[in-house]
Amino acid sequence: MVKNIENLIQDAELTCAEQFRKIDQISFTNAKKVLNAFHEQKISESDFATTTGYGYNDVGRDKIEKIFSKILGCEDAIVRNQFISGSHALTVTFFALLRPNDTLLSISGEPYDTLHEVIGIKDNPSSLKSFGINYQQIDLINNDFNYEEIKKVVTSSNIKVIEIQRSKGYSTRKSITLDQVQKVVKFIKDINQDIIIMVDNCYCEFVDVKEVGECGVDIVVGSLIKNLGGGIAPNGAYVAGRHDLIELVGERLTLPGEGKEVGPSLGINRSLLQGLYLAPSVVAASLKIATLTSCLMEKLGYEVEPKYNEERADIVQNIIFKSSEELIKYVQGIQQGSPIDAHCIPYPWDMPGYSDQVIMASGSFTQGSSIEISCDGPIREPYIAYQQGSLTYEMGKLALIYAVKNMTTD
Repeated sequence: MVKNIENLIQDAELTCAEQFRKIDQISFTNAKKVLNAFHEQKISESDFATTTGYGYNDVGRDKIEKIFSKILGCEDAIVRNQFISGSHALTVTFFALLRPNDTLLSISGEPYDTLHEVIGIKDNPSSLKSFGINYQQIDLINNDFNYEEIKKVVTSSNIKVIEIQRSKGYSTRKSITLDQVQKVVKFIKDINQDIIIMVDNCYCEFVDVKEVGECGVDIVVGSLIKNLGGGIAPNGAYVAGRHDLIELVGERLTLPGEGKEVGPSLGINRSLLQGLYLAPSVVAASLKIATLTSCLMEKLGYEVEPKYNEERADIVQNIIFKSSEELIKYVQGIQQGSPIDAHCIPYPWDMPGYSDQVIMASGSFTQGSSIEISCDGPIREPYIAYQQGSLTYEMGKLALIYAVKNMTTD
């Protein structure tokens, strides 16, 4: 049993002081970026007004999309509550860009579990595969892109879209940094300028002072119940990138000929703007909790990734446990330290879209929100907990105390 957990956390905080200082600097730079974008669009209370039905002439919605495109370093964006999740936005984007006989190539290994039936890795009559769209995959080598294999495939196959998933998902690899993205984009574009490079940016926004849209990619997708929603957005996602590609995504989300011109905001504008306004601070809190968790759990003898002083590409912290029992107890402890449903005990279950049973702690104000303190993992070796988020540093620290106490108490 671990005694004096609060004292151990205080020691870990002292160890992490320099990392916390860097996170605060990044947060301040991103806060200025957000405020400047608000000022540029002259955001007013009238922009909170709702639209219904077709959603014509929704000025607030249109301003939000200009703000997102500016912040993400892109030409255009579509930001909608009609996107149910990040996976839904990715699905809409795939179907918008790909046609029968086209080929989708993943160069970051196997995509996240929820996309397996979308692509056709796992059979589904509504998959890309069922529409005659091909799929190829290149795994990473030593946590970096396999440049030799990429060149071979790109020069010998008719690749339409290349997908890069920056965050690790339920894999054991490291998440992909902006420098890695920029390098591989230049490499691919030097071979074939016409290939569309698409990035799954979930969990990665505001982790650095630069965004992936500034790295030469063509289109970027992310969820609003993760970083950029700031814990305020109740649902939704964004797709940002080249104007012509965003037009295609808009027409796939709504209908050809109308695209982004329709889609009622249904009163969500205020939440999206307020969430984005808070996002730099919330992401900073999440990064600090990830850093603290990494430091503390390593001190307690567990393998962690990334280590507390390593460069981070996203808000996700891996903790590798020695048994499924330890994993389950840690996740249950995070639930006990959450604000909502803390009295409930999560157990592994057959979650839709996943091959293995998954245990998930998400005592959040928004169902499934990953920017609030949450922790989950598949029940398979190696037994990894994937922890992410925290709206405030103090609440994240309390959840960590609950998790360690629950895991180490008989």
